[in-house]
Amino acid sequence: MIPVTPYGKKPNAMKITLKLFATLTKYLPAGADRHEIELDVPDGTTPASVIAQFNLPRDLTHLVLVNGTYVAPDERDKRELREHDDLAIFPPIAGG
Repeated sequence: MIPVTPYGKKPNAMKITLKLFATLTKYLPAGADRHEIELDVPDGTTPASVIAQFNLPRDLTHLVLVNGTYVAPDERDKRELREHDDLAIFPPIAGG
């Protein structure tokens, strides 16, 4: 597991913003502002590692965006996050 910590930058860490929507907001840690939280994560962190750290069910991580750009499921463990990236995750959405 990656050591993800809200607040206070750690050595060899970078800040990202994690945004969870709809039913995923319940997985945010205390201190989250509505649907997002700023995190310190180590260099080399990927969307997949953040998903694992927050125990997000894989079947609920339908749409993953980094800075508004879609990250396909087979790229989520390869695409490294960068300082100040926004990682947004949406569950499947149904409507009528």
